[in-house]
Amino acid sequence: MSRTVVVVGGGYGGTAVAKALELVADVVLIDPRDAFVNVAGALRALVRPEWAGNIFFPFDTVLTRGTVIRDRVVSVDSGGVTLASGQRVAADYLVLATGSSYAYPARLNADSIDAALDDLRQTNKELASAGRVLILGAGPVGLELAGEIKEVWPDKLVTLVDPAEQLLPGFTPEMRDDLHRQLDELGIQVRLGTSLAAPLTTDANRAATVTATTTDGDEITADIWFRAFGLRTNSAYLGDGRLTTLTPRGQVAVTETLNVRGSGDILEHVYAIGDLTDVTEDKMAAYALQHAEVVARNITAQLGGGQPTATYQPMPHPMILIPLGSRHGVGQLPMPDGPAVVPAATVAEYKGVDLFTGRFTEQFGPTAA
Repeated sequence: MSRTVVVVGGGYGGTAVAKALELVADVVLIDPRDAFVNVAGALRALVRPEWAGNIFFPFDTVLTRGTVIRDRVVSVDSGGVTLASGQRVAADYLVLATGSSYAYPARLNADSIDAALDDLRQTNKELASAGRVLILGAGPVGLELAGEIKEVWPDKLVTLVDPAEQLLPGFTPEMRDDLHRQLDELGIQVRLGTSLAAPLTTDANRAATVTATTTDGDEITADIWFRAFGLRTNSAYLGDGRLTTLTPRGQVAVTETLNVRGSGDILEHVYAIGDLTDVTEDKMAAYALQHAEVVARNITAQLGGGQPTATYQPMPHPMILIPLGSRHGVGQLPMPDGPAVVPAATVAEYKGVDLFTGRFTEQFGPTAA
């Protein structure tokens, strides 16, 4: 008798779990979108709309045997999920993989490939017409966006503003020094330790001249601005408490095997992965993919009558690769004797050149391009 695995969310972790299990179970993937989106490439898709199709992997080709339901989950219990349409989907195993939300264009708003491509083309036109660009937030997203803009339009004046006193706190001084050097080479201005004294009066992502006053009294005039901060966990559908109680940060508590901790007990047939979980680590696609491997092994073992024994251990040192366009960038990777700073050429080789398009084409099949 075949068992049903319901995967809620078709991001990095959810799509990987669904793909890994579709040959051993009846997999149902639930997501409002029509494709897996490699959001690591979203900022390049903005500046190079002719390349943008490469970040979309249609679900109907990713899954060859599994079922895809385009809908939103509004409630979950130990036996299955309820959709916004009112449909009930029963499950023998549940994997919650709804990830997190972030400001456009780092995360796309549209649920279809065509609509998302239209959005990117429109924003590209707005950006192309702007000589001065203001980016609020100098974390990884803001840095990558600045680098992508400068690669296509070297003459644009790009300014990053962030209230933090230093770039990428928690990473090695050597990597931060390398980052500052490359930003200087690219002509990207960075204003740290300050924020805006008042909200901007123009809409983000739209070409319109605006002058911002910072809390230290300076004025910055821009022709377009982007928001690059504000990660939010997508967990509202669990707020009714029928499955579990969310942590104060809106995340799902999990065990080492990534089983969900229910109200007083461990749910051995329910898992959570990726940004949704309370695992103490940066929220990154690479970690969600590692979570997916653990959960796929555990469910496969359970389908065969065994126990979930594969466990996930966060890395002892943070890892990051930040491309600044296709040729520049900084990175830090964990090594046995501690974190190691990697040169721009390594960042380009592993991520910057194609932003993982090749990796996901091997794993998930052809892109929409």
